[in-house]
Amino acid sequence: MAPAATAHPAHPEREPLLTTTSGDSAASPSPPQRDNESEVRSWASDPGKSPAASAGQGRSTPLLSRIAAAMFSFVVLGMMVSTLGVMVPRFEEHYGLSDFRVSFVFLVWPVGYLGAAYLNGAVHRRFGQWGIAVAGPLFHIVFAAVAALHPPFPVLLVALAVGSLGTGILDGSFCAWAGGMENANIVQGFLHGSYSAGAAIGPFLAGTMLSVGHAPWYSWYYVLLGASILEAAALLLAFRFEDSEKYHASHQQAPLLDAQEEASATDSKGAIFKHYATWICAAYFLACIGTENAISGWIVVFMMRVNRASAYLASLSSSGFGIGQATGRVALGVVTDKLGIRTATIVYLVAALAFEVLFATIHVPEFSAAAIALLGFCLGPLFPSGVYTLTRLLPRELHVGAISFVVLIGQVGGALLPFGLGALAESLGIQVFQVVVFAQLVATLLIWLAFPSLPQPGASLMAGAEEISP
Repeated sequence: MAPAATAHPAHPEREPLLTTTSGDSAASPSPPQRDNESEVRSWASDPGKSPAASAGQGRSTPLLSRIAAAMFSFVVLGMMVSTLGVMVPRFEEHYGLSDFRVSFVFLVWPVGYLGAAYLNGAVHRRFGQWGIAVAGPLFHIVFAAVAALHPPFPVLLVALAVGSLGTGILDGSFCAWAGGMENANIVQGFLHGSYSAGAAIGPFLAGTMLSVGHAPWYSWYYVLLGASILEAAALLLAFRFEDSEKYHASHQQAPLLDAQEEASATDSKGAIFKHYATWICAAYFLACIGTENAISGWIVVFMMRVNRASAYLASLSSSGFGIGQATGRVALGVVTDKLGIRTATIVYLVAALAFEVLFATIHVPEFSAAAIALLGFCLGPLFPSGVYTLTRLLPRELHVGAISFVVLIGQVGGALLPFGLGALAESLGIQVFQVVVFAQLVATLLIWLAFPSLPQPGASLMAGAEEISP
């Protein structure tokens, strides 16, 4: 559901949703301001694009329309990812799989994100955001269509990798795009709240179809196929004017890069790894997304085997976790602004540890479902907080590459940790779920404490872009 070194206003996360420019800068004969100069942008202008540059770029759909389309896309993303947990026991039954073998559905997911990390920058430079709007939904459609045919398990794994490629392209691109806005904290809250809304709706609909309606497991993927087609229509309509020329103009680049600029672009890919914040954020996402995916991936199995919940209540528990995340990402934005992003995230993680202890010690199905929803509520703001913090610590020109990289690492964690949990469950029993989740929450808290401090209000963004000495 996140810019080059612009001097952001003091506490940008506390700005009102709508801001206004001080004059008609579009008509001003003065040249656009450079990235290292302070400028006031309106909510309705593209992120990173000066008012003068915006005036000369031809037609464009309203920014709010593009945000709405991206939010719907994140709903579809949430539905796809969250229902893997609901499908795990169905895959085991249909294909005759053990906990260890079915865990490969989590392991193949980063394959697509790896491809997305490589392709995102190239697609932006060649086609602009329009290329993202075409490629992401196309891969989703292929994945859902193949899964709906309930193919052999190895083919299903390949389809999952294709679906994750689409998810990775959209996730990394829209996160970087939103993070470049003046109201980045708010927009990212909307995006990731939409993701969590999809993660809440998905398990509920899938659980109702499979447990109450007694539909075969693959019928759910017909629903995802329809949602992916709608996603494609919404994104293509909203981003139809966002071509490569606009992308280069918004980043203060010429429409066509010459050889020197191509070399500079190549250098920028390596530049993200020179910043300490990139590696800390990568580790943070590895633990954070790993925790979320471990919970959503195995909560249904845990509720059915350990708490003796019905299949329907177990699916509702997964849905409740997603509802908690969606609510937390929206409702806790005010708390984050009041406390500051660093302190607020510490509070959320400590509260999450408390709810995890309650979940682990009281094995009453209804109470466990409520506890896991409250745990999701506390975890909701963690991902957008990490994206926002990274974009405040790195120069703007590194954002797309850096966000794609850290999201990729997060997806590695989101695959390895649920996969490892499945391997442990195979030998030690699913009871290890509680211990693993608690340990991952502790690790997430410790990594968050290692983040550098954000630049002081009015300081250049480069002040927080600490580089790793060779």
